[in-house]
Amino acid sequence: MKDYKKYFSINASPEDVYLALTNPLTIYLWSGEEAQMSTEPGSEFSLWDGAIVGKNLEFIPNKKIIQQWYFDGQQEESIVTIILHADKNGTSAELRHTNIPDESFDDIVEGWRDVYFGSLQEFYEEE
Repeated sequence: MKDYKKYFSINASPEDVYLALTNPLTIYLWSGEEAQMSTEPGSEFSLWDGAIVGKNLEFIPNKKIIQQWYFDGQQEESIVTIILHADKNGTSAELRHTNIPDESFDDIVEGWRDVYFGSLQEFYEEE
């Protein structure tokens, strides 16, 4: 199991980024994919046509998102924490993803960088 931590700069307010990460309609706008998402703790979510699935654990509006991501056969919970910090460019999104299976690590890191936050950064750069 491996952990991953990175900061991503997004040219939007923490309020806009929070909405982009938690509202299914907004997720569709920047990802181009249908999403099942709720800010109700304990609710299940699905992104990218089921490529990412898990359970929502905690939300602090405009500040923090904590989720459990599911990996087949995983013993320990894989926890994703996203903390949004206002900065001079908009938002610094602090990502912490724990207990990533070794065989999935490179794909997960690439997905965070290129697909998840990469798409979000591109979406706000175009506005």
